[in-house]
Amino acid sequence: MKKALRPALTATIPVLCGYLFIGFAFGVMLRDAGYGPHWALLSSLTIYAGSGQYLLVSLLASGASLLTVAVMTLLLNCRHIFYGLSFLETFHRMGRKKWYMIFSLTDETYSLLCSLHTPMGVDPDAMRFWIALLDQSYWIAGSVIGAFVGGVLPFDSTGIDFAMTALFTVIFVEQWKSTRCHIPALLGLGAAAVSLVLLGADHFILPAMLAICVMLVALRGRLAKEVAG
Repeated sequence: MKKALRPALTATIPVLCGYLFIGFAFGVMLRDAGYGPHWALLSSLTIYAGSGQYLLVSLLASGASLLTVAVMTLLLNCRHIFYGLSFLETFHRMGRKKWYMIFSLTDETYSLLCSLHTPMGVDPDAMRFWIALLDQSYWIAGSVIGAFVGGVLPFDSTGIDFAMTALFTVIFVEQWKSTRCHIPALLGLGAAAVSLVLLGADHFILPAMLAICVMLVALRGRLAKEVAG
């Protein structure tokens, strides 16, 4: 198990650089909303959904109900359900660790697991576990540091929430370049654009996410053939 730590650490360095900053931005936003470092630690330990946590700050600030928070978080992160299907067998053979692997499967961790190169003599499952655990550790560290610094060194945080948008843009470009099948990306862009035009910036997210889910489920057979081909 320990033998897999070093290669996992090397593989997660890019995520370390990104998560420290983006987690820091989340911590600052959470502190600005009136919640201290212990809340940053608790949410990063139990929620651990970058975009979901950014959304959580806005919902908490607006006094949204628990049901609204739960539904919005589910819809915003439901993409994990679809790309997590490819690791069902892999996670199943990891025994009790599978529950943590399912919980910790973020976009960035998924990308690393998909492109995993295990050195000779290293257990692949152990390396997968370390990658997931290290990635969450980076996020927790960034969010807690951000919450502390946001309280000690006050500064104008206007625009800091754009960090998640920037990360999503990078992920989108990388995924577009790394796959031959662009149908899911085009469906997502189309659904978001139509919902934005019809419903406006304040109400387009939920309908767009629902439309994307329905279309992906309806086209799952064709998409599987496209990926396999």
